[in-house]
Amino acid sequence: MILIKGGTLITASETFEADILIDGEKIREIGRDLRADGAETVDARGKYVLPGGVDPHTHFDLEMFNTVSSDDHYTGHKAAAFGGTTTVIDFVVHEAQGFRYSVERWFEKAEKAAIDYSFHMNLTHFNEDVARELPSLVEMGITSIKVFMAYNGRLRLSDGAIFQAMRIAKEHGMLTMLHAENGDVIEVLVAEALRAGHTEPVWHARTRPGWGAVEAALRGFALAAESGAPLYLVHMNMAGEVDMLEYARRRGLPVMGETCPQYLFFTEEDLLRPDGAKWICSPPMRSKADNARLWEGLKQGVLQTIGTDHCPFFYDGTKPILYEGQEVAIPGKELGKDDFTKIPNGLPGVQDRMPVLWTEGVVKGRLTPNQFVAYTSTNPARIFGLYPRKGALVPGADADIVIWDPNRRVTYGVALSHQRTDYNLYEGWELTGYPEKVFLRGNLIVDGEKWLGRRGMGRFLKRGEGEVL
Repeated sequence: MILIKGGTLITASETFEADILIDGEKIREIGRDLRADGAETVDARGKYVLPGGVDPHTHFDLEMFNTVSSDDHYTGHKAAAFGGTTTVIDFVVHEAQGFRYSVERWFEKAEKAAIDYSFHMNLTHFNEDVARELPSLVEMGITSIKVFMAYNGRLRLSDGAIFQAMRIAKEHGMLTMLHAENGDVIEVLVAEALRAGHTEPVWHARTRPGWGAVEAALRGFALAAESGAPLYLVHMNMAGEVDMLEYARRRGLPVMGETCPQYLFFTEEDLLRPDGAKWICSPPMRSKADNARLWEGLKQGVLQTIGTDHCPFFYDGTKPILYEGQEVAIPGKELGKDDFTKIPNGLPGVQDRMPVLWTEGVVKGRLTPNQFVAYTSTNPARIFGLYPRKGALVPGADADIVIWDPNRRVTYGVALSHQRTDYNLYEGWELTGYPEKVFLRGNLIVDGEKWLGRRGMGRFLKRGEGEVL
């Protein structure tokens, strides 16, 4: 047994002083002045005690643009743990051979998992066979699907197909997630930009107009209204999307929204930098006004979660980095040095999320500590059918616990990051507040800068029906 003594517990709704007794993998008891003969005592005086983070949006070992995202289900999980995240939900690529084949392929990738994990299913084609097979995902413990309004000819579904999928999902207690951009407009603008010789990274943003995302978001909410099915809007980056979400929720629609740290801090101007390819992701960065409205939406509770959309690539994959004592080089963003359409879309972020948001959100007064826990842990667990096993500090929950030092100051960047890539978006940022110890199901896996976790200790989480918050 482990007894965490004297900490200040922060949950999504309360802040109070208490001890936590861990028995095996579970929280056994929470209270003042707990005693347990023979228990190992962890002194948490002057520290905060949080539930382990739940990142609802990650992409590990994802093949894209003739390469693969540089974090796999070990390196990415390890990085997540160092940032205070103990559960991640990854996306399975929908193969032509069917859902079960696709999921088994992802289980093989995840054999090296270092923290607990679950899956969403990308739904990238739709027909009668797919419709019949959709309920089988529930039997596999996967209760969420993702659909796309962009990536014509690759991932995009028609509005009619999305509508049908949403109705099936609702019938079987599943949640539909939506990537909202206008694929038709993007296709036209990309072709025009290339014909005009515009190949620089900034044209990635200029050919994916923000109003297309706003329009697509409202279109998605309209489908939710017509189908009665819940809808979760991923990686919101536009002020107008917050407005549309607020509009829909005020009218009682079962819709929810997620943003990511990158959309709170960076803008299209970052793509004009000499190393602008580092900031290329889809959807792209927007403006300072959009940053501000997203923060406002979080403060007001219009949005429900903060994920990462973690999908890292090397900035220069021709030069190896040292990772766990071995040289690693994976082709990355240099693949598109002469053509923005060939730059792999994605950013590192799974470790950065909680430390950066604590400083920029809690320390700077944009979020309360309880909102921080809600957005990074409890709400994702509730929405995706993991609560109260995850995202909670209550007896019976998994002992996924972060002891957080609110006074620790760090200069953040590649030197502290365990993400397997050669750059960090937050290089040189001064942070206040950082994880000190991280427990996964009662096992201490991060102790300061020591990694005590191991490959294969993460478990797949079969999920039930989640909540609409």
